[in-house]
Amino acid sequence: MSKSILITGAGTGLGRGTALGLAQAGHRVIATVEITSQVTSLREEAKEKGIELEVMKVNINDPGDLRAMEHCDFDIFVANAALGEGGPIAEIPVQRLKDLFETNVFSTLKTAQIAARKFVQKQSGKIVFVSSIAGLSAAPYLGPYSATKHALEAIAQSMKEELKPFGVQVATINPGPYKTGFNDRMVEEPWKWYGPKIHFTTREQYAKGTEVFEKQFAPEDMIAKMVEVIPAEHHAFRTVWPERSEKQVKDYEQKIWEDTI
Repeated sequence: MSKSILITGAGTGLGRGTALGLAQAGHRVIATVEITSQVTSLREEAKEKGIELEVMKVNINDPGDLRAMEHCDFDIFVANAALGEGGPIAEIPVQRLKDLFETNVFSTLKTAQIAARKFVQKQSGKIVFVSSIAGLSAAPYLGPYSATKHALEAIAQSMKEELKPFGVQVATINPGPYKTGFNDRMVEEPWKWYGPKIHFTTREQYAKGTEVFEKQFAPEDMIAKMVEVIPAEHHAFRTVWPERSEKQVKDYEQKIWEDTI
């Protein structure tokens, strides 16, 4: 059954691929992007592929853009827009962490609240938060990003129970490390503020801590999974993908219970 789906952060990466994939599967998709140039780029790609896709600019940090979103009609909302930032949590400038939370948590919540009001009025709908395996575990030097996704997990879990009486579904999708460029840019961000003469974390420690991203998965696999799950009538509250990442986060949680200091 065809759905009407609004997805944020569709200008690049998994969001872009998922928007195109959902539209190609026959759904009406409103793909929102952060900047105007991405509108043109995505529309051109959709046209080249013969895909019907609505594209509009919605920077989730822009109140004017959020007002435009309020006028859209949709059955499913996918909160995908996010920023990435790595670095040692003991040394990152707190303002940078605040900026990260502004996008990944506060502005994301604003968009979800817009969707929630629409869906409660209709007594139906679904909100899907694109989180991360980083929202279920925390690795050294990825704490800033992970902290925002942990917050998003709490929001999703609370909202799921609060909106259930109104017939509104809430779920999360938790991708593992996929090679879209997002993770690579996240690892690079600390070099904007890091200085070996003023910070105690060494370059070597940081490099070793981010070796996890040397092997990343092909994004087509995750996109296919998102295209499958997002419009589905029923599925698990949490979709961790690929399957090996689900085992990884469960093993991590068990290890935390067993850790000592």
